[in-house]
Amino acid sequence: MLMPKERRPVIRTLRGWAVSMLQEAGAIHECEVHGWAKDRADPHARERALDIARRHPPDGISPDEAAAEVRDVLDSVGDTCPEYRDDDC
Repeated sequence: MLMPKERRPVIRTLRGWAVSMLQEAGAIHECEVHGWAKDRADPHARERALDIARRHPPDGISPDEAAAEVRDVLDSVGDTCPEYRDDDC
């Protein structure tokens, strides 16, 4: 008997959720050339992302854990692409 597969969530990790949240809030963006996440250095966008994380954490995650993951991602993202050279990014 064929059984339908259970649908996987679009975002499979807490880190992936945090990256998505930060992109949606405008706090980070992707390097067009290499795909690395880059910090926009927008304090209002950071606060929006943290507020959303606290108010709407993923299922099974506390608001404090969600906000901590958003902060961890922000701390790991720089404002320049790691593969930056003079002629790209």
